[in-house]
Amino acid sequence: MPTGSTPTKRTSLFVDLSPLRESPAFARLWIGGAITGIGGQMTIVAVGLQVYALTSSTLAVSLVGVIALLPMIAFGLYGGMLADAFDRRKLALIAASVTWGSTAIIATLAWLHVEAVWPLYVLTTLNAVSTTVVGTSRQAILPRILPSRLLPAAAALGGIAAGVMVTVGPALAGVLVATVGFTWTYTIDVVLFVAAFLGIASLPAILPENGSGTRKLPGLRSLADGWTFLRTAPNIRMTFIVDIVAMTFGNPRVLYPAAGTLVLGGGPVTVGILTAAMAIGALISSLLSGPVGRVDKQGRGIQIAIMAYGGGIAAFGGVLAWVAFSGQSVNGGHEVLTPAIIAASIALAFAGAADNVSSIFRMTMLQTAVPDAVRGRLQGLFTVVVTGGPRLGDLYIGLAASALALWIPPLAGGLLIIAIVWTLVRTHPRFRAYDASSPTP
Repeated sequence: MPTGSTPTKRTSLFVDLSPLRESPAFARLWIGGAITGIGGQMTIVAVGLQVYALTSSTLAVSLVGVIALLPMIAFGLYGGMLADAFDRRKLALIAASVTWGSTAIIATLAWLHVEAVWPLYVLTTLNAVSTTVVGTSRQAILPRILPSRLLPAAAALGGIAAGVMVTVGPALAGVLVATVGFTWTYTIDVVLFVAAFLGIASLPAILPENGSGTRKLPGLRSLADGWTFLRTAPNIRMTFIVDIVAMTFGNPRVLYPAAGTLVLGGGPVTVGILTAAMAIGALISSLLSGPVGRVDKQGRGIQIAIMAYGGGIAAFGGVLAWVAFSGQSVNGGHEVLTPAIIAASIALAFAGAADNVSSIFRMTMLQTAVPDAVRGRLQGLFTVVVTGGPRLGDLYIGLAASALALWIPPLAGGLLIIAIVWTLVRTHPRFRAYDASSPTP
């Protein structure tokens, strides 16, 4: 466990709830974020379904994420600099207000029956940018409201929240879009987002610390200092690299609308099931995360977890390939291939569980090995990697699926993840030997 004082390690199989008990501020932030995240996931799925309904194009769905990539990278980095210079609570509140406003406009356009794709691209880009800044601020706040011994448990609780978000949100989106339409789906998100304001507003002011005693205002010098630190932090740098590999080649979410329509059947309901499957895996692994907190060799743990993730994604591609080659694809008909949906969901759930374990280790390394003076900037880069990698994956999946077949990108991508991550870690023994009892960046 990464702490200044070495606590007795828990032996329970289940998640450690100590962060919720010992820090009311963390508890409020966690609950508010989970409720808000459910609505946010509803909107993500609903936008993908609406774009597909308007265009019948998987590539068009993938562009929802791809268009947001560069702005999100820029503002993720800038948000990290802001988090190292100003009150992180105020920054999170301002960014959350922008997220809420963009969602409200999406809902308004739906009520006005505006059937154009470009406003969805613009508004989801704005939403992604502001959400990135909120995430950067929130994660940089956690080491200030929790002792370091509880950060692995907090990361596991974050996995539970994410699991609930991506389980309940997409499932609700699939059902709501199929029953009451896009208008009410977006509107419910607008209402649920109030919880985010309550969780953030209840925090105390959190001015960042700085080892030199002076705050560096956002600018090229501040950004350069963050990159300079990263160059001298090979372990943290490797966590970013392996996650980019995993998310670029192993994020098949843009396939779900086409898979539900052309291969597996079930339409929006199947999309919700497939999206929720990964979250269910993450949720289960978080609930049973007690042993994860006892792992000191976290670099090795990340390697194993990401390679397992690649195996799950490859298995999902294998299910789609089996359906395609067996001639059972529904091709837009009313048939539902229930056994194939179950098999695909199991593969995705396994991948989600593995990804969550990797996330717990990566987040703990970042929050314990990086000093507070640069934590915002490194957290900004981490958030860009976590949210930007999937958008690169959207492009890879969209192009490969459009040019080849739906099953090829997840099957090939999963195998690539296994090969690339194994090679990277083998050539970086310091990362493989990283010891959480003595965290070094």
